[in-house]
Order: sequence, then structure tokens, then C-alpha cells
Amino acid sequence: MSSLDRQVLALAVPALGALVAEPLFVLVDSAVVGHLGTPELAGLALASTVLVTVVGLCVFLAYATTAAVARHLGAGDRVAALRLGIDGMWLAAGLGVVLAPALAGAAPWAVEALGADGPVAGHAVTYLRWSAPGLPGMLLVLAATGALRGLLDTRTPLVVAASGAVANAVLNVVLVYGVGMGIAGSGLGTAVAQLGMAAVLVVVVLRGARAVGAPLSPAAAGILAQARAGAPLLVRTVSLRLAILLTVWVATGLGPVVLAGHQVVNAVWGLTAFALDALAIAAQALVGHALGSRDLGRVRAVLRRTVTWGVAAGVVLGVVIALAAPLLARPFTSDPAVRDAVVAGLVVAAAALPLAGWVFVLDGVLIGAGDGRYLAWAGLWTVAAYVPCALAVRAWAPDGALGLAWLWIAFGGVFMLARAATTALRARGTAWMVDGPTPR
Repeated sequence: MSSLDRQVLALAVPALGALVAEPLFVLVDSAVVGHLGTPELAGLALASTVLVTVVGLCVFLAYATTAAVARHLGAGDRVAALRLGIDGMWLAAGLGVVLAPALAGAAPWAVEALGADGPVAGHAVTYLRWSAPGLPGMLLVLAATGALRGLLDTRTPLVVAASGAVANAVLNVVLVYGVGMGIAGSGLGTAVAQLGMAAVLVVVVLRGARAVGAPLSPAAAGILAQARAGAPLLVRTVSLRLAILLTVWVATGLGPVVLAGHQVVNAVWGLTAFALDALAIAAQALVGHALGSRDLGRVRAVLRRTVTWGVAAGVVLGVVIALAAPLLARPFTSDPAVRDAVVAGLVVAAAALPLAGWVFVLDGVLIGAGDGRYLAWAGLWTVAAYVPCALAVRAWAPDGALGLAWLWIAFGGVFMLARAATTALRARGTAWMVDGPTPR
């Protein structure tokens, strides 16, 4: 194994643990709430989609910070790197304080917009309102994790994320069944766990900043610079979330069985997708560091190796998920119709995982290079390609297992293929390879 492979794995393996811990929150919530009943599980599907959408729209707090911090670290300026990390955390805290009450107030409208009503809608609103107070913590986790990744430290986020996942599991069981809060207890448990994770990560970054003499107070210019750098990535994320929301809307229209099944398939997809994204995290940090030190040969080497690892990991994960699909369906529901739908959806999703490995790694390479503007446009193009396919599924697909299978053919096949084409086209050229401490 080459030294580059070892460095990729040294970053990717801890990042894998941290990234897998995050979707475990959703999996634990799904397993605990699923045994309350199908309406509760369907409500959680809608609520978690809205919550993850809000947090996902702010993922630039991690991505932009990782790229900027890594570039300055590569250029030899650790003080500037940590100052950028501090500015990112101030931006995250401000956004969280604004978005938390907004999410709680808009919960009924958001759930209705996804096409739900009756008990399903009621459970979704309850979960959202109890989980909303944890939103500032969720955003601070993104920003602090991005800073640490840029400093080539993926171990600390791993420890914190794993601890948070365990705490979330315990809190969910205690609050949902022990205290008898039902789905509200699941939302509250997630909020408390995220706030605790944020507190630990913020302390770690602040200690690092103090050690090198970086200022801890908010700098308006730095916060604005972080916001500007994140704007194209926000557009990219909006396009991704639109595709995900459209998928949930289609599932809702196909009935509670498809919607409940989609919640489980999507949770497993999230687990495997974040696992593949560990390689993208390594690519972000290493590409940013190499561009900061003006080593373009190393940039190309990182691109080749991480893409190879990504596709190979997708193949392995796809085989495992396809073979384990019947077993994976059982812990989440006792409804035979939902179980059949879960198995069908998981088999289709598994077939798309090698392609997903390609997509996620190339995304990471371009994000690490600060090529957000291209990614923003590419995101809009891919959504445009996906919309007609999703609408066709909504109009003509049957309910039950076959309907969920067609929905995942559209999402895992058409949408991911469009993303693969746009990122591959860009990576073949050199326009994204801008070196120096800041992208021009």
C-alpha cells in the first residue's frame, strides 16, 4: 500500500465512523418509533426529511470550512486556519438561533406541503417541534467538524459522534417508552444528544485556537467571507434537498406503505452513503491541503486513488445490502407489506451504490478545490433531469413493493447517473485546480 493510500485511509476510516454515527441517529429513531405503529413511522419519515433538509442546507458550514482551513494549513498558516474555523462556528451559532424557532413555527406548513394529513401529519409535527431546540447544536457540530477535518483531524469528530449516537439511543428508549412520551421523546432525545456533541467539539476547537494565539471573538469580515464561500454550496445543497423532498412527496402520494418503507430504505441508504462519503472527506482535506501548498501532481494523485477506493467500497456495500435486505427489514416494522417494500427498495438502492461511490468522491474533490460555483450549476442540471422521472413514478407506479422499487430506480439510477456525468466532466479538466491559500 502506498503512502498516499495510507494517508487517505488514516483520514477516511475515522471520518467513516463519525459519518456513520450521524445516520445512526435516524436508524435508532426509526427502530424505536417504528414499533409504536405505521402512522408514527410514516410521520417520522416526513419529520426527519424536513429536519435533515434544514440541517443539510447548512452543510456548507462543514464543507466550506474544511476546504478553507485545509488550504491555509497547506500554506503553513495555522493561525489563519483556526481563525477561519472560529468564524465558521460563530456563523453556525447565529444561523441555529434563527432557524430553531422558525422550524418549530413552520412545522405544520412543512408537513402539509409534503402531502400528509391526519395522524401521520400530527406525529410529524410533534417530532419536529421537540427536536427543533437541538438545531443550534446540529449546526455547530457541522462547523466544528469542518474545522477539525481541515486540520486533518478526523479522530476527534469520530469519538464525539460515536458517543452522541450511544447517548441518542439511550435517550430515545428512555423517553419514548420509559417516560411514555411517544414520538415526542424521540425528538427530544435527538435534540439533547446534538447539543451535547456541539459543546464538546466547540471546546476542542477553542483550545486549539488558544494554543496558537488565534482570536476567539467573532470577526465580521471572516464570517461574511465564510458565508460568501458557502453560498454556491448552499445552492448545490438546495438542489440535492429538492430531489430528496421530491422523492418523499412521490412516496407520500403512493400511500403509507410506500412512505413507511421509503423511510427505512432511505435510512439505510443514508448510512451507506455517509460511509462512502468518508472517502470524500479525505479527498476534501487532502485536495485543499495540496492546492494550498501548490502541489498539483499530488492533487491528481488524490483524485485517482480516492475515486478507485470509492467505487470499490460501493461494490462491497452494495453486495452486502442486497444480500442482507430481508434481515434489515425486520427490526423496523412488523407490517408484512412494509417489509416487502423495504426489501424491494433496498435491492435497487444496493445496485446504485458503486455509482454513488464515484459521485460522492468526485463531489469531495471539487468541494476541496473550492469549485462551488460549478457544483451549484451542476446541481440544478441534475434536478432538471430527475424531475420528469419522479413525476412519472408518482403518476403511474403502483403502491406497495413495486412502487417503492420504481421510485428508487428513478432516484438511485437517473438522479445519481446525472450527478456522475456532471462531476466526471469537470474532473477531467483543469479549471478547478486553482492553487494557493485561497481559490481565485
